[in-house]
Amino acid sequence: MKPNLINGEWRDAASSTENRNPSDLDDLIDVFADGTEQDAHDAITAARAAATAWAATTGQQRHDVLLAAALEIRERQQEIGWELAREEGKTLAEGIAEVGRAANIFDFFAGEALRLMGEIGPSVRPGIRVEVTREPIGVVGIITPWNFPAAIPAWKLAPALCFGNAVVFKPAELVPHTAWLIVDCLHRAGLPPGALNLVMGRGSIVGRALVESPDVDALTFTGSVVVGRQIAQDAAATMKKLQLEMGGKNPLVVLDDADLDVAVACAIDGAFFSTGQRCTASSRIVVAEGVYSRFVELLTERTRHLRVGHALEDGTEIGPVSSAEQLEQNQRYLDIARRESGNIRVGGERVERATRGHYMQPALITDTTNAMTINREEVFGPIASVLRVRDYDEALAVANNTEFGLCAGICTTSLKHAEHFKRHAQAGMVMVNLPTAGVDYHVPFGGRKGSSHGPREQGRYAQEFFTTVKTAYTRP
Repeated sequence: MKPNLINGEWRDAASSTENRNPSDLDDLIDVFADGTEQDAHDAITAARAAATAWAATTGQQRHDVLLAAALEIRERQQEIGWELAREEGKTLAEGIAEVGRAANIFDFFAGEALRLMGEIGPSVRPGIRVEVTREPIGVVGIITPWNFPAAIPAWKLAPALCFGNAVVFKPAELVPHTAWLIVDCLHRAGLPPGALNLVMGRGSIVGRALVESPDVDALTFTGSVVVGRQIAQDAAATMKKLQLEMGGKNPLVVLDDADLDVAVACAIDGAFFSTGQRCTASSRIVVAEGVYSRFVELLTERTRHLRVGHALEDGTEIGPVSSAEQLEQNQRYLDIARRESGNIRVGGERVERATRGHYMQPALITDTTNAMTINREEVFGPIASVLRVRDYDEALAVANNTEFGLCAGICTTSLKHAEHFKRHAQAGMVMVNLPTAGVDYHVPFGGRKGSSHGPREQGRYAQEFFTTVKTAYTRP
């Protein structure tokens, strides 16, 4: 059994959960401790006890710990990437790349530990000096999803620890192994007992304890809209600081003047890579009527030939869906699209391979309108819909007609339209002639409307959530 980490010690649990490979359901990865409510409270208590001392460490000390973790993750990139692909189902190349990204994130925030600066200036009152500084929040609860089991924990853990907070970390139930490996690297890097605690288990038990505890000062969550909204309601009782990333229904606009080879490549990458299980996926493809028929023809043909297979096999382009439940949800959305007169142009069927797994052929749905369920709700699978529009103005209106606002993309050779779209797309991130999925770790990540709540993640902007501002006045 892989145990939890509480107060610097690996602790077994009375019960455990099996973790199986979605590419091969006969492959048992390991069994992982099921944390209890008491485990969660013990971890919170340990973090609270460690918070003051960890906050008092120098930037150099925190830098050294995070850099050591970054170096070990990078040294073990192939190993952890292989385990990530085995556990989550994305291709081996994607898994290895994601672990490399996690290492880069820890490396970046090692440097940020030395770059945290304040301000000093005169008061409007004579003879008084004003200082503005940033301090750790205290205890941070971290709840992460299953689709990026190395990168998302990294971009929450690294800034939380960088700025001197103590942490209680609950990963998604589907992917405890990758989280355990990342935490093991951090633990071995020299964190003091209690500064980092890992409690695996169910969200309804461990996650709820983090949300409801008055000893958790801040909570950062990435996951579904339904759960995020519930967390916001429940956390109000303790007035803790919240950062919620909750998904998207991201448009990719293709205009008449687009380079269609570029547009098809952007659509395939954004909609289907990582099995479409990305909050930044291009799930709505909005196409101007002048190129609609040709674009759909090219995209259909490319989608038809995507190779679905075992995540660890050479040549696989699309790995399995993460779980049986997710596969069933994908099929339900396809059924709804059919009932609402959508045309499953290609794909959508379950696929048999040499090993038992959750395989499905990526699906492309045409003849859709923006009012259809498939264009309103986040599916979180290898399913994309195509919408026909007259021109740029209608494309922009359709792109913005959603309760979400995480990412938006446009394919065009018009500088005028590209610049207008960047300014007027109601999204936190905009891509021009690039897939909607794929962001850098040194710049802010986050959205608008129903996609995000609270300060941005990643880059220097992470300090807005993981620190609190203090203003001090001094009369010499």
